[in-house]
Amino acid sequence: MKKPRLVVLTGAGMSAESGISTFRDSGGLWDKYPVMEVASHEGFVRNPALIHEFYNTRRRELVNARPNAGHTGLKELEQWYDVDIITQNVDDLHERAGSLKVLHLHGELMKVRSMKHPERVYTLGPDNLSTSVDTRDSYGDPVRPHIVFFQEAVPNIEPAIELVEKADVLVIIGTSMAVYPAAGLVNYARRGIPVYYIDPNPAPVPDGVTVLRTTATQGVKELIDILRP
Repeated sequence: MKKPRLVVLTGAGMSAESGISTFRDSGGLWDKYPVMEVASHEGFVRNPALIHEFYNTRRRELVNARPNAGHTGLKELEQWYDVDIITQNVDDLHERAGSLKVLHLHGELMKVRSMKHPERVYTLGPDNLSTSVDTRDSYGDPVRPHIVFFQEAVPNIEPAIELVEKADVLVIIGTSMAVYPAAGLVNYARRGIPVYYIDPNPAPVPDGVTVLRTTATQGVKELIDILRP
């Protein structure tokens, strides 16, 4: 019997309980680093060494983090649902929790790509976390973080829209609903399907959305109780 399709959109709040620094919250990364210096196309052109080091630091943080109960709870839902995860996060915690289908909107922290041939993408390992302006791939080309910077297009937004359009249930976890184009994905859900929004400080949402005003770990636990057949 075909499983219903559950599409989950996750943001920074999904990984916050794993110790991953958020960007927009008080005390987050944007309070410590000027956003346009470390996460924009212009910033990379102006000072690529700073951006390489910024993401080197983020990788060192990530390898010491572990998936939390929210991540593993979404994996548990695969027993009853065909689960697609669309994440704004650049960490790999969904994959490490065992989720089978994860679409990254804003890139992947543990990957770099060739600056001359963007289709050449390379995965870094725990013993190979750092890159610099001098790093070259096996073809001799310079590399950059496999991250979608501000001022760059979001290549995976069209596949994400297609997933949301096919959803039988849509769940949004840990996002401010302020970053476009990802924030507009909820508008592509078919009318009448159940939509759940998990966040301790939820943004305004359309009528009909069920809001669970709690953390990702507690919210996913409650979600499993709601969605379990």
